[in-house]
Amino acid sequence: MTTAPTTSPDARTATGRSSAALIAAEKPVLAHNYHPLPVVISRAEGAWVEDVEGRRYLDMLAGYSALNFGHRHPALIEAAHRQLDALTLTSRAFHHDRLAQFAEGLADLTGLDMVLPMNTGAEAVESGIKLARKWAYEVKGVPADQATIVVAGGNFHGRTTTIISFSDDEDARAGFGPYTPGFRTVPYNDLAALEAALDDTTAAVLIEPIQGEAGVIIPDDGYLAGVRAATTRAGCLFIADEIQSGLGRTGTTLAVEHERVVPDVILLGKALGGGIVPVSAVVARREVMSVLGPGQHGSTFGGNPLAAAVGTAVIDLLATGEFQSRATDLGKVLNAGLTELLGHGVTAFRTRGLWAGIDIDPALGTGRTISERLMSEGILVKDTHGSTIRLAPPLTITEPELTTALASLRRVLG
Repeated sequence: MTTAPTTSPDARTATGRSSAALIAAEKPVLAHNYHPLPVVISRAEGAWVEDVEGRRYLDMLAGYSALNFGHRHPALIEAAHRQLDALTLTSRAFHHDRLAQFAEGLADLTGLDMVLPMNTGAEAVESGIKLARKWAYEVKGVPADQATIVVAGGNFHGRTTTIISFSDDEDARAGFGPYTPGFRTVPYNDLAALEAALDDTTAAVLIEPIQGEAGVIIPDDGYLAGVRAATTRAGCLFIADEIQSGLGRTGTTLAVEHERVVPDVILLGKALGGGIVPVSAVVARREVMSVLGPGQHGSTFGGNPLAAAVGTAVIDLLATGEFQSRATDLGKVLNAGLTELLGHGVTAFRTRGLWAGIDIDPALGTGRTISERLMSEGILVKDTHGSTIRLAPPLTITEPELTTALASLRRVLG
């Protein structure tokens, strides 16, 4: 059966303007740093969103994993409402009654010791970089201002000036120099190149266990364990950016768990805020995090009561193991469905849990073209890099909904 958009009889919008009017109204007043699909969402529930005209779409992107638990998950909404009625912000100038529970829960969930709460994923990455450098100077003994961090080609860690300095995505990088020094780039999934880049100045290796923006690029078995072994031998830190891959997406709480690897530092974000508020965190071994002292790093909103309440509710959901199991089980359905499409418009694909990068035959169109065709079928996805599209549906999606999306993909591929 098709999932062609249908119109809800009680469709409504707060502005009274149509999708076309709202899109047109954005153009003169919003920076043009995004090129979204022409859909204007006004309501959502679970895996479904609705535009201002009442057309319904199955959300197969889930906010790049920020909506792992679906739109407006009841437990998360309840936690937010409850906290909104009590306390929303204090700044870290004072203690508040939700922070300890959040930090305890996140440390326990990740198996590490200490938590540095921030807001966005890019802030978590920036914080991880600062932490690694300070650790290198104070613990490893790297001479002042000589610390280096090894990163992987094809990475995506955010769009701040420092982060784009070690990006090879020219759309993100070009025109924003001068760039921050102190980074060495090696090919992803190449242990020999990584080991050759390590020396006495190396503070850390910073990698994504799975490269999301690059098209869900999954390294060879043993790569993450090899990174762990190499960093241990070199006396530097292993920092895993789990902002997209973590918190249930791949069938485990963290993607590094597929190789039973424990990094020194884990960066989290997106799903940690439950699709309600921006919440990110750096979680690290005590020896590493303890190099930070008062006044050396901070955030007005980092670890605020509302964020801590929602983040704690997210941790409680993950503690049951339900969502990790769903990602594993539904990931098998996703993999099987994409296998059937190989040679029928799909040239290759990569899946881990409920996450997929799908390479479309360029003769059929770009990733953007395929995304627009799927939108007309009532399915929302995101393109990346030419003819590749990504699927990262909410972990609450049902098997019939997932198979419906796969059927729609088959139709648009002809």
